[in-house]
Amino acid sequence: MGLNRSGGDPLLAAKHDQPTLGSAAESYEVYRRQHWDSVAEWKPPIWRGFNAYYHRRLEEICRFLIPPGSCVLELGCGRGDLLAAVQPSFGMGIDLSGRMISLARQKYPHLNFIQASAADFEADRRFDYIILSDVVNDLWDVQHVLNRLHRFVDQRTRIIINTYSRLWEIPRRLAESLGLTMKLPLQNWLTVEDLANLLNLADFEVIRQWADILCPIRVPLLDSICNRYLAKLWPFRLFDLSNFMVARPAPRRSAHLASVSIVVPCRNERGNIESIFRRLPQLGTDTEVVFVEGNSTDDTYAEIQRCMASFPHVKCTLLKQTGKGKGDAVRLGFANCSGDILMILDADLTVAAEDLPRFYEALVSGKAEFANGVRLVYPMEKKAMRFFNLAGNKFFSLAFSWLLGQNIKDTLCGTKVLSRSHYEQIAANRSYFGDFDPFGDFDLLFGAAKCNLKIVDIPIRYHERVYGDTNIQRWRDGRILLKMVLFALGRFKFV
Repeated sequence: MGLNRSGGDPLLAAKHDQPTLGSAAESYEVYRRQHWDSVAEWKPPIWRGFNAYYHRRLEEICRFLIPPGSCVLELGCGRGDLLAAVQPSFGMGIDLSGRMISLARQKYPHLNFIQASAADFEADRRFDYIILSDVVNDLWDVQHVLNRLHRFVDQRTRIIINTYSRLWEIPRRLAESLGLTMKLPLQNWLTVEDLANLLNLADFEVIRQWADILCPIRVPLLDSICNRYLAKLWPFRLFDLSNFMVARPAPRRSAHLASVSIVVPCRNERGNIESIFRRLPQLGTDTEVVFVEGNSTDDTYAEIQRCMASFPHVKCTLLKQTGKGKGDAVRLGFANCSGDILMILDADLTVAAEDLPRFYEALVSGKAEFANGVRLVYPMEKKAMRFFNLAGNKFFSLAFSWLLGQNIKDTLCGTKVLSRSHYEQIAANRSYFGDFDPFGDFDLLFGAAKCNLKIVDIPIRYHERVYGDTNIQRWRDGRILLKMVLFALGRFKFV
C-alpha cells in the first residue's frame, strides 16, 4: 500500500460529516477524559501480568494483520503500545486522555500522538490501516466516528476493529471488582451484528470477522493452547473474549478504464492455441496476451509463433518457461506483464475466454479486489471433471473458506484476476508462506487473504477439453494441496 498519503475528497468528507455533538455527549466525553486520566498509570495490585498478557496478544494479532512500514492511525491509542508494536513508517495515535498522550509521547517519541476526541480529531493524510481496539465500546456515537473516518481513507485502507464479546460482560465486571483489571466507563457491549450494521450505515464493508482470545490471562502453556488453537475451534470460539473485524470502504467504480494482461500458461496445448487467439476479448484500454510455454512435446511453442504471425492485431508476448509447474509459469508471466489488471486463463479453455469480461467488471466496479473463478455452481459438461476431482475440489473449498475467513467455493479453478498493485503486494509478502506452491492457487489465495483483500467468487460454466489431456495428477497433486493446507494452519489460522 502507498505511504504518506495526503489530501481528501471534499464531497466525500461533506457526505460523512455530522453536526456538532450535543451537551449530553460533551458531558460524557468530560467524564471519559477524567476517567482515563485517572487510570493512565494504573497497574493491578496483584497478578501484575494479568492485564498485560491480554494486550500482548492484541499486539500479536495486529502484527499479523498489518505489514511493517504501513501508514497507521489508531483511535483510542492509550499509552501507544499497540501502535508501536505494528512498526508503522508513519504512526498517529489519538486519545481523549491528556495523561495517556503524555505517557505515549515519552515512551515512543518517533510516533505522533494527539490529544483529541475520536469524534472530532483532524489529520492531513490518508492511512493504510486504522485501528479501533476496544474503543467502539467506549464511544458516545459509534456511527458518527465511523462516518468521519472517510476523511482519512481511500479504497486501499483497511479498518481493524476489536471489541469485547457480550458474554464477558459479567466476568469483566467481576475482574474489576477484584482489582484484577482496570475499571471501565459504562460500555456499549456491541454485538458482531450491531457493529456490522453500523459499518454498513457508514459506507464500510466487512471483509472478514472472527473471534479470538479464549484465555486473557497468563497461564503458562494453557494460555498458548487456548489462544492459538482452541479459540479458533467450535465450540470453544463461542466463548472468546474479543470479536475482530476487518473492513474496507464500500466499493466504488473506478473512474478510469484499466489496461489488461492475460497470462496463458500452456504445456502440450497445440490444438487450443488458435482458438485462444480467435476468442480472446479486448478489455479496457488495452489488452495484451502473455503465453508462457512449458517445454511441450507437441509443438505448442511453434504453434504460438505461427498464430502470432497470423493474428498481428493481437498484442502478444511468448515466453519459454525455465522452471516447472503452473505456479512458476504464472509468476514468470506476471513479471513480464504491463497491464493494470492481471488475468490467468488456462490454455485448455475449460473456462471460456468469453467469460473474462465478467472478471474485469468485478474489479473495475470495486466489488472485488481478487476475482476467483468458480466451476461448482452451474452444471458441468459430462466429462469436464471426474468424480474424485469434484469431491477434492469441494473438500478444499471448505478447508480454504474456514482457513481464510472468506467464502471460497472453488480453490482450484485456473482463472483468477487481480490488479497489478495487489499482486505486487502479495509477491512482497510471499516469504511469509514460502515459495513452494507448484499450482499457484495457494500462493495467490492465501496471499490475498493475508493482505486483507476482498475475494469474490465469479461463477462460470466449466467445459470439456477439446484437445489433449489434463496435466493434473489428482492423487499426487491432492496430497501436495493437503500438505499446503496443513502448513497454512500454522501460518494463517493458528497464529
